[in-house]
Amino acid sequence: MKKTKVLVSLVTFNDESFLKGCLDSLKEQTVPLNVMIHDNASTDKTVEIIRNAGFEKRVSPRNIGYSGGHNLNLRTNGYDYALLLNADVKLASNYLEILLDSIRFFPQVGLVGGKMLRMDSDGNASCQGTFPVIDSTGIYFTPSLRHFDRGSGELDNGQFDIPQYVFGITGAALLCRYSFIQDLTLRTGEFLDEEFFAYREDAELAWRAQITGWKALYVPTAVAHHHRRGAPTLRRNIQPSINYHSLKNRYLMRMKNMGPAVKRRCFPYAWIRDLGIVFYVLLFEWNSLPALFYAWRLRHCFQKKKMKVESSRLIKDSDIANWFAFIPQAQDLSPGVLNKVTET
Repeated sequence: MKKTKVLVSLVTFNDESFLKGCLDSLKEQTVPLNVMIHDNASTDKTVEIIRNAGFEKRVSPRNIGYSGGHNLNLRTNGYDYALLLNADVKLASNYLEILLDSIRFFPQVGLVGGKMLRMDSDGNASCQGTFPVIDSTGIYFTPSLRHFDRGSGELDNGQFDIPQYVFGITGAALLCRYSFIQDLTLRTGEFLDEEFFAYREDAELAWRAQITGWKALYVPTAVAHHHRRGAPTLRRNIQPSINYHSLKNRYLMRMKNMGPAVKRRCFPYAWIRDLGIVFYVLLFEWNSLPALFYAWRLRHCFQKKKMKVESSRLIKDSDIANWFAFIPQAQDLSPGVLNKVTET
């Protein structure tokens, strides 16, 4: 493990509330790290906190988005794995060590993540009684083309304690192979899609990874805590800019990645939800109307992106469609490999 080079890519924007806890958890990791921080023109004390922590930083004069910041960081040379990290996450000290020990058994795995638990606004673990509250144990898609974090909001009583293949990993703490980053970039022309700016970029990345033959692995013994600042049930309380990007990215993602089998699997559920979204925006959320127009204007650009994705397809669309279900889907590891992972 000492020879394994790990880059931590952190993109910040007015993150003073949680940033120190995140950076302290990086200093406590049991493997050597190279931390690269891109700040998107923060106006609070974020840059000062980074400076005091002694990490390398790039301060942008303008906000180029979550995807743009990570893409810049990932252009750094000389690493084997990259951890994409949110500033509102605290990692257990052995988080990266466990993931690195596990991923070595899986050359086809490009994305890996651990068990994400909830953290309150004071940076403490969220619990109900003695049970921690789960934030994410992987991403899954429903036939209505909504994606969720598996187990989100549930009490952790061991129901997700087995390593499994999942559709994707939350971008809050996502470890990627360098070879995966390079392969996906060469095949499809980009790693994170910068048109997404922020929100849903991790789900789009996971979908594109599945199409190109890369797997996502969930390892429950690697634990982190995350303060979730937005949820679908709290839409009216979320900043308008978040709702805007989330809405437009719903449509950009399907323009880019949806094949005929997934389209059949999602009919009529996705289109019924689309109708509901349009009515909701017209009645209650007028400030999100530009998101629909923006996605429409980009349709030709995303048709070209779709052609690149399709030319890189290694997995049949019918196999991708099997992941889209109202009950979270996961795939078990073979017994021999499972034993190796659980022993690490």
